[in-house]
Amino acid sequence: MAKLLKVFGIVAVIMGGLWIGQGTGLILWPTSSFMLAQRQWAYVGAGLMALGLLAIWRGSMRR
Repeated sequence: MAKLLKVFGIVAVIMGGLWIGQGTGLILWPTSSFMLAQRQWAYVGAGLMALGLLAIWRGSMRR
């Protein structure tokens, strides 16, 4: 279970970072994405990153 939490957390942090970049307009890839320069996606990405960090932390606590 701990390994699954860590894997989920890492994927969530990476996706959240991408969404923050797209939402703020720093990452303009893919060019046809509806998320580009849409501030609400930066907030959703920040929430996903926080969830991912929590999952990583929780997974490292359970050994």
